[in-house]
Amino acid sequence: MFASMLGFILGGILLFFICVAIIVGMLSGIGSKSAVSVKDNTILHLTFGMNIPDRTGNNPFKNLNTDGESSNPLGLNDILENIKKAGKDSHIKGILLEAETFGSGWAKAEEIRRALLDFRKQGKWVIAYAENYTKGAYYIATAADKIYLNPSGDLLLNGMYSEVHFVKNMLEKLGVEMQVIRHGKFKGAVEMFMLDKLSNENREQISVYVNSIWQHFVTGVAAGRKLEKTDIERIANDMIVRKAEDALEFKLVDGLWYKDQVLDDLRKRTGKGEKDKLNLMSIAKYSSTPGKAWPSGEDKIAIVYATGDIGPGNGGDDNIGSEGLSETLRKARLDDKIKAVVLRVNSPGGSALASEIIWREVELLRKAKKPVVVSMGDVAASGGYYIACGADSILAEPNTITGSIGVFGLIPNTQKLMHDKLGITSDGVKVGKYSDLGKLDRPLTADEKVIYQKYVDEIYDQFLTRVADGRRLNKAQVDSIAQGRVWTGADALHIGLVDRLGNLEDAVKVAACLAKLNKYGIKELPKQKDPFENLLKSLNGEADNYFARQQLGEYYKIYETIKSVGNMRGIQARMWYDVEVR
Repeated sequence: MFASMLGFILGGILLFFICVAIIVGMLSGIGSKSAVSVKDNTILHLTFGMNIPDRTGNNPFKNLNTDGESSNPLGLNDILENIKKAGKDSHIKGILLEAETFGSGWAKAEEIRRALLDFRKQGKWVIAYAENYTKGAYYIATAADKIYLNPSGDLLLNGMYSEVHFVKNMLEKLGVEMQVIRHGKFKGAVEMFMLDKLSNENREQISVYVNSIWQHFVTGVAAGRKLEKTDIERIANDMIVRKAEDALEFKLVDGLWYKDQVLDDLRKRTGKGEKDKLNLMSIAKYSSTPGKAWPSGEDKIAIVYATGDIGPGNGGDDNIGSEGLSETLRKARLDDKIKAVVLRVNSPGGSALASEIIWREVELLRKAKKPVVVSMGDVAASGGYYIACGADSILAEPNTITGSIGVFGLIPNTQKLMHDKLGITSDGVKVGKYSDLGKLDRPLTADEKVIYQKYVDEIYDQFLTRVADGRRLNKAQVDSIAQGRVWTGADALHIGLVDRLGNLEDAVKVAACLAKLNKYGIKELPKQKDPFENLLKSLNGEADNYFARQQLGEYYKIYETIKSVGNMRGIQARMWYDVEVR
């Protein structure tokens, strides 16, 4: 028996080390990409699927599918870099854009579309094909020389729509009252807990920014298809295009082709015979080819990525930790080779205190005579704007969601849930009138509401001060465009919240100009964790999120919003969890 036990233990230990060796071997293979050679007349194959992060992750096991292949997407940084690199690569003949959907925001769509237009300026072509087009994918496709649609496919242009989910009635059924303290009549982040429909103020601001995004979309599509804006408006308002033939008739596409016809066309474009194999190369594979699009030099401009909700701690690839980001900015300040910083912000905000801590490091960078330029992604709102407002210059895309200068606090009252539904009561002894301030199983008293409101008002005033100082405005001016109101980048430019419209590359050029650099290299921060560390993190947390997404589908966002409320600490500078315009 003991011999069997010993054999089992030794076998288990041996199996463990074999597994570790296999994983290390896999990671070594992934981490040391061999250079890929590009043949003449190669076509770069560009596809989109899931949400595109700002920066390519370093976790090959994230989103592992049933075939054992990682579907971890390239980040926007690598997509743009490789399109630019391909434009200068004599081996790359053109791009096949094959995208039915685009799961990211409109700002990322704008950056990719602009990169494709720049690619065409190099004398190269872009061909777009899809069986169906969503609005986001079609907007990018209008940068192509030719757009083809499957004869049985769909291209639906019917305007734009944005909705907000409300959970007030659900919480009431559970016996939970969400007590809200806020400053900002447009601060829609808390309305999902207070109301069962949009307030007039919230409806007004959503209407303004959705119309702003729509007008930019119409302008881009009309220019790309050589049509009038009124033509696109009429197609959408009357829903004229209902089938593939309509899309062709109204010149939204250049042909109704099957995939084999598109491939035949590509063979002709690359001088291939009817039975010859096309040299198609995915953009992920092309990223392993030598040659960087970014400039090089001893002096550096640091691109610091700030993505996700803002909170305390170190943060990660999908969230911003005040300690982690502050440390990154501090190291950039103390690094003599780094002459300027571009802060890439893609965040709906979060903890007001954490935002203030990060703002301080941005301020110290400026005092150290290192220019700070902010590049806004899909969203840089509330706390996301808080950490940006102190920069020397702020750039946004026309359809970036920004502003939302306002704060709030949430204190749940679970009395009915605990007492009436679960039968749980509590009792205690108080020393001091407010010693049980924040107790969750009773409603706030009138005096306690006054105390919390004062906290919120003071932090709102501090937020106004930071914005006023950073944007060189007076507080009254800021307050008139604040109150939690959300703006697009185009509108934010007119009211002084941003300095100009542009992408990440434009922000780097502005930083170089401010730092008086003619030759410089790029350093991306924070330094990413090694793949093995990311693997352990995935094993701990990814499985739960995966199964939740599978079960809840489109309602996962509501679940994620409610879950995030439980993680909130202190006063929040945050817009609602997710703005989706489709």
